[in-house]
Amino acid sequence: MRETQPKMQNVFVRCVLGVFTWLILLAFVGLPYWIVLIPLHDLLLGPELREKIAATPYLWALFSLVAASHFVRAFRLGYDAMPENELKQRVRWDLYLLMLRAIAMFMMAAHGLAFAIVPLMAVVLSYFELWPERVLGAVFGDPARLYEHDPGGGSRTKRKP
Repeated sequence: MRETQPKMQNVFVRCVLGVFTWLILLAFVGLPYWIVLIPLHDLLLGPELREKIAATPYLWALFSLVAASHFVRAFRLGYDAMPENELKQRVRWDLYLLMLRAIAMFMMAAHGLAFAIVPLMAVVLSYFELWPERVLGAVFGDPARLYEHDPGGGSRTKRKP
């Protein structure tokens, strides 16, 4: 996409496109997490929780800090200036880990592990954070070569008739 965009683009247009892209990614990539939270609907959308969040300025400061750190990290990674293979590698690494985290959370919540969900989730997700290459390697093969995967499942080489 970087190569098809005009060199001089309005800052406002870039910001609007960035927010639009972020909203689409939030909707589709965040969907597995929202599905896991469906059983907690009454707890998460209850009036008690809303009142506590509204009355806690430290929580708002923490939310703001987390959001700002994610934006800073995204800008520092420099996705727009990476070569294509490195961009594919980084994006697939992050996206595959995100999907595996959501699957793990869903499996723990769906199998009635509510009595041990917090400690179990802490252990599993800590493993994902500490050794992501092991997790990716167990599911997708060599984690250093994720950029070579064809998400469509087809082969990139043409067969001779």
